[in-house]
Amino acid sequence: MSDQLPTGTVTFLFTDIEASSRLWEQQPAAMQAALARHDLLLRNNIAAHGGHVFKTTGDGLHAAFAHATDSVAATLAGQHALLREAWPGLSGPLTVRMSLHTGEAELRDGDYFGSILNRAARLMSIAWGGQILLSSATAELVQDQLPPGAALHPLGEHRLKDLIRPEHIFQLNAPGLPADFPPLRSLNTLPHNLPVQLTSFIGREHELAEVKRLLATTRLLTLTGPGGTGKTRLSLQMAAEVLDTFPDGVWLVELAPLADPSLVPQTLAATWGVRAQPGRPLLETLSDYLRAKSLLLVLDNCEHLIDACAQLATTLLQACPRLKILPSSREALGVAGETAYRVPSLSLPDPHQPLSVESLSRYEAAQLFVARAQAAQPSFMLTAHNLSGVAQICQRLDGIPLALELAAARVKLFSVEQIALRLDDRFRLLTGGSRTALPRQQTLRALIDWSYDLLPAAERGALGRLSVFAGGWTFEAAEFVIGPEALDLLSHLVDKSLVVVDELIEARERRCRLLETIRQYARDKLLESGEAAAARDLHSRHYLYFAEVAEPKLEGSEMLPALNQLEAEIDNFRAALEWTLDRRPEDALRLAARLTYFWQRRGRLPEGRRWLREGLARFEAAPPATGEAAREHLTLRAKAYWAAGTLAWAHGELNDARSHLEESAALARAAKASKTLVDALGMLGFTAIWLGDAATAEAAIDEGLRLAQATNNRWGLAMMLGVQAALAGQLRGDFAAARGYAEASVQVLRELGNPWSAAIAIVGLGAAASLQGHFAEAKAQMAESEALFRQMGDRQMVNATVSELAHIERRLGHYPQALALYAQTIAGWQELGHRAAVAHELECCAYIACAQAEAQRAARLFGAAESLRASANAPMAGMERMEYDQNLAALRALLEAEALEAAWADGRAMTMDEAIAYALQALAER
Repeated sequence: MSDQLPTGTVTFLFTDIEASSRLWEQQPAAMQAALARHDLLLRNNIAAHGGHVFKTTGDGLHAAFAHATDSVAATLAGQHALLREAWPGLSGPLTVRMSLHTGEAELRDGDYFGSILNRAARLMSIAWGGQILLSSATAELVQDQLPPGAALHPLGEHRLKDLIRPEHIFQLNAPGLPADFPPLRSLNTLPHNLPVQLTSFIGREHELAEVKRLLATTRLLTLTGPGGTGKTRLSLQMAAEVLDTFPDGVWLVELAPLADPSLVPQTLAATWGVRAQPGRPLLETLSDYLRAKSLLLVLDNCEHLIDACAQLATTLLQACPRLKILPSSREALGVAGETAYRVPSLSLPDPHQPLSVESLSRYEAAQLFVARAQAAQPSFMLTAHNLSGVAQICQRLDGIPLALELAAARVKLFSVEQIALRLDDRFRLLTGGSRTALPRQQTLRALIDWSYDLLPAAERGALGRLSVFAGGWTFEAAEFVIGPEALDLLSHLVDKSLVVVDELIEARERRCRLLETIRQYARDKLLESGEAAAARDLHSRHYLYFAEVAEPKLEGSEMLPALNQLEAEIDNFRAALEWTLDRRPEDALRLAARLTYFWQRRGRLPEGRRWLREGLARFEAAPPATGEAAREHLTLRAKAYWAAGTLAWAHGELNDARSHLEESAALARAAKASKTLVDALGMLGFTAIWLGDAATAEAAIDEGLRLAQATNNRWGLAMMLGVQAALAGQLRGDFAAARGYAEASVQVLRELGNPWSAAIAIVGLGAAASLQGHFAEAKAQMAESEALFRQMGDRQMVNATVSELAHIERRLGHYPQALALYAQTIAGWQELGHRAAVAHELECCAYIACAQAEAQRAARLFGAAESLRASANAPMAGMERMEYDQNLAALRALLEAEALEAAWADGRAMTMDEAIAYALQALAER
């Protein structure tokens, strides 16, 4: 058969019956006959056009063509034949997906090998039954020689599972064949955050099949094994393979940078932008967010946070029935319902069997070594001269992927034989005996020792200093820690595969990182050198300066890129805060305070408040400073209390906020720190208004306005005008004045160019217009702010502006339109886990029920909202209470006290989901 198969440039046809597993299960007898007929039809048409079937898969086949045009003709003929067939015994037609891809492949023993086969298979896997997909290589060859009526329809560029290079894909259309299909099931169209893989996935067919089988039978499947065995790579590949089976996506959470177990829920929440709710554990909010979702959660590197991950998995799996979790760890989580799968090393050649290039190429360890060696040295090839050395390397490294990759990187400097010899020397040196008795982790450390010893002294020192970074670094950060030789040293470490270069950040800047095993090894070497403290000092100084530069940008037009840059460095900020907290608490406090707007606008309120609380405690316990240092310390305390008050206010803890802000203002006056004083007075004014204290708010406004104008503090001026607007509207009921102040605040913020603050101010302006009855204007302002928040990716404020639009429609008496908008916002708040906002929307639906004299419905909704507010510890604001009391009085006039109490109790007994369904029932009935 191999004599007939084409060689050189070959076009491959891959086919697969859609939904074959279901058909076999439901109609096995009919499927047996149908499969035989399917095979005959396709084989006949392939042979009739010069093709050769070289493999059958049970539900499809693989064929090779010497000419791409013949493959197109055979494929079209095959699809027509399948379409004409009656398929007796089946409930419908047998639909087959097909792909065509052209390239060079190696022919051995009647079968083809090479990456071209993988691309053809991946291309077929994203098609739908009856669809024919062509790669760009095949399309280029046939586009001018298509059969009459046939045409190529471009489907764009798509990422395919496990393929580094995306593919331009074309659909082959022809008369009599279906042409309309859903979007391709590529990585482009499915929800996920899986990273683009920069190297190919090699081998592991058995492991992938086994992990897939296990995942189908369990909700918690932990991949275990020592470091370097490829647990992460296997979990990512597995996640890509099953992506289309989880409607709500596959989501990766990397835990390696974390040191504090309490940050695990926060890291998870940041994946979906879930924010902490006042008075409620974040894990409960996460459970609400994930409760109805069907998704796969991939937790990478759990071993150093095993207890926290075990608690997280148990809580989420109990609360979220459609959730599955795929952790990777050196040990199992040890919780009920867990299935642990130990990831083996790559398959190895038998040292007692004779080798050839062909036989060695069948083993996964050799495939990986050769592929990575060719990446380092493109001219590298597996030959009869070096196959013995490659086999020795694979065997002595136990087939551990990381070890093989590090060894393969050295082919630029050493021959395979030299690498094998050095490994042999190193193992004997470390063990003093047989290498085969060593555990794999020790073998991996031996390889890292060897790789480290090959480095010049300057590169060793640089590698150690790079270990102080958590979660990666930019070149500027590395330069600060390493010194002026950073460019050359970092380049050498990248070349030697010890430093990984990640994708660009915002198309401007690359980040680097160390593999975690390498980072831990380098950290130990740094400690041994006695230079760890100096390196950590440099690291913390850099990130303190980084935050100092970013802080003013958060008040201007560069807010969004500044927030994104701060987000990328969160793990480094944590490392700097941990290091300085005990050694230089003033630096820890300064750093935490400079990040105030970051903590607030990225939903990290609990973490920011914790750093500030701990920093203040240590700083104020230190001996008092004297002279100029005393004034600097006074200024720092003023800013820290402003930061603590601001975050407490954002968290809804108004009494704490007030005490912190009053302390900040007093300290700032003593230190003559005008910027901090204006900031503190502004937040104190907002806090007092929410507490109903007009006198304190007025005093803060008077002092803050004078100081902002005297110091030309435009940000402070805009904030104080916003406080004036809130005071006039919320406590005085002077909506015309509120509108005027809000307009003035918006004008200043537009000049500053800060999109978030400007959007917030526009919301206030729209609310004031609505209360004045200027509804068209209010709608326009809400639409403008909604667009701004969408640009910023702030889902919570997008939902808030849509909610304001619903309120406007309600006040206009457009109840169906209002209910339709509330249906959107309630779903949004539910997804975000914001129970207080859900409660407010239920109250608004109750107001509509009151207006329509649906007293029983209104009472139940009020009861459900009251229960939600109690569980969320979220009392109403003053303005909310006024409207609530008015509607409650109207309800009491509609309903007898006993009936009101009974309906209210019914509402209180509802779950949140039941209450939402009940609220939206009115919309469904219209």
